[in-house]
Amino acid sequence: MFPDYIPSDANKLTEAASITLAKQIQLQSIFTSFSSESIPTAYVQQGKGNAPILLLHGFDSSLLEFRRLIPLLAKTQEVYAVDLLGFGFSERIPNLPYGAEAIKTHLYYFWKTVIQQPVILIGASMGGAAAIDFTLSYPELVEKLILIDSAGLAKQPIIGKFMFSPLDYWATEFLRNPKVRQNISKAAYYDKSFANIDAQICAALHLQCPNWNQALITFTKSGGYGSFINKIKDIAQPTLITWGKQDKILGIKDATKFAKNLPNNKLVWIDQCGHVPHLEKPEFVATEIIEFIEINS
Repeated sequence: MFPDYIPSDANKLTEAASITLAKQIQLQSIFTSFSSESIPTAYVQQGKGNAPILLLHGFDSSLLEFRRLIPLLAKTQEVYAVDLLGFGFSERIPNLPYGAEAIKTHLYYFWKTVIQQPVILIGASMGGAAAIDFTLSYPELVEKLILIDSAGLAKQPIIGKFMFSPLDYWATEFLRNPKVRQNISKAAYYDKSFANIDAQICAALHLQCPNWNQALITFTKSGGYGSFINKIKDIAQPTLITWGKQDKILGIKDATKFAKNLPNNKLVWIDQCGHVPHLEKPEFVATEIIEFIEINS
C-alpha cells in the first residue's frame, strides 16, 4: 500500500490527502560534495506547467505538511516537495554534517539531479529560512520566492551549545512525546480542530525513521538558521510573503520586517489563521500563490 521506506503507522492515516501523498513519496539517490555515499532523498512530484514549484517544509517536519496545498497547486503548475537533509523520510546517514550549509548543498544537488531548471521556491517556517539561504547562494536558480510564516530573522539559539549527552538525548525524547507534539500542533493552528488524529500521525510519522534523533541533535548543535536580516536586501526576485494573523509560533512582527527589507515583495495577511496557513487555509494560500505567479510572469 505504502512504499516500504514509509513507517507502518501510515496505515493509520485517515485523511485522503495524507494517504494519497504518502503513497506518492519517492526516494532519489543524491550525490553531494560532502559525502562519499549517495543520500536517498524523499520527494514527490505532481502536475505540469512552466517554471516548477519547489516546496520546503518546516523544522522536524516532512513534505506531508503540504498534503493539502500540493494538489491545489498541481492543477496549473508542476510541483515538487522534498524532505530536507536530516528531516522527513530522507535517509539519515550517520556522521553527516546536518546543518544549514549541508542542507543548502544537498538541496542544490537535489535540484541538479531531479529538476534542472529555475524554480519558484516556497518555504514554510524553517523551510522559509532554507529558501532564503538557497536564493542568496543560487539566485540564478530561483525565479520567484514565496515565504509562508517564515523563519530567518531570529538569531541562532544558544541552546545548541549546551546539548551535551545525555541532555541531547533527553531533549529529543521530550520532543518525541505524543502529548508534547500535540500541544505544539494545537499552538500552530488558530482552529484547534485541525489538530486531529490524522495531523498527529503526519507530524510524527518520520520520527520512526532510523537515526531521527541523532540527525536532529546534530542540526540543533550546529545552531540551525540565524538571521538573514542584513542579507535579504540582496534578493531581487519577486517575493510573496503570506502570514497567519494569529501565528502563535513565530508571532507576527517578522512579517512586517520581511516586507520592509525585501526589495520586491507583496505581503498578504491571512485572518483567522495560525502558523501553518498551507494546512489551515490551503485554498486561500494556493489562490494567492497562483495569482502571484501569473502577475509576475
